[in-house]
Amino acid sequence: MDHVKLVGKPSVVQDAGDVWIVQLPRFGPEGIHFHTYGQLTPYFKGLGEGKLLGTRCANSRCPVARGNGELWLPPRADCPDCHQPMQWAEAPQEGYIFAYTFVERGGSGLEIECPYYQIDVKIEGVCTILKSYLLDRRPIRIGDRVRARFRTGAEATHTCLDLCWELEEN
Repeated sequence: MDHVKLVGKPSVVQDAGDVWIVQLPRFGPEGIHFHTYGQLTPYFKGLGEGKLLGTRCANSRCPVARGNGELWLPPRADCPDCHQPMQWAEAPQEGYIFAYTFVERGGSGLEIECPYYQIDVKIEGVCTILKSYLLDRRPIRIGDRVRARFRTGAEATHTCLDLCWELEEN
């Protein structure tokens, strides 16, 4: 089966306690970008461990969540309604294709080979739609079921590319 391949190099990660400082080698040695994931570091650590982590508001005084907020993916550090810290929770690793685009030519710095499907995944129990890419290149339809795949260990890039999706077999 024809699968999308990663063409970028893994990022170098400096563990600074609760946060990562990531060196993104996008444009050669003179173009290394230093970036911190800050309070969202658990999400990227989770991807490298094969976990899909989201956040939810547990603040009982929140005017919307009232202590029982929905799960957000990508995660938010703070609730958009009450501005209090969110709590981490593991998300389901299955969903369906809500929308997609077939990308034939990528822009500068794209670290996966073209062509590929950029997909929006709807996951039950998650209030947001997660954007990612499909590992498969065969024709797809809106509503097709997908499951998460992860780059872990030595294959991990320490970026959002550590999460991709594959079609579920019917």
